[in-house]
Amino acid sequence: MPANKKHLSSPFQRFAKITAGFIGGYIVTQVFHMFLVVFWNAPNTLITIRYAGIILWTVLLVVAFLGKNGLKIWAIYLLISLVFLSLIYFK
Repeated sequence: MPANKKHLSSPFQRFAKITAGFIGGYIVTQVFHMFLVVFWNAPNTLITIRYAGIILWTVLLVVAFLGKNGLKIWAIYLLISLVFLSLIYFK
């Protein structure tokens, strides 16, 4: 029994969600750990990114598919990244 078409997203939205999950989630993960380097020393952060980075990136990947609009997910991920970058810059 095929899926009902009203529950499927368009190909553009699917592409936006996939790229937001992979690329946007990776950007947020890396910027978050760059933010941690400012307050911690580098060796502790490198160990943290080895394990917690993969978990955070996976969670952000799954969260990207929970939203209805892939562009909103991109906007949220970019906004989070800009907040962390501004905190790094103004520290």
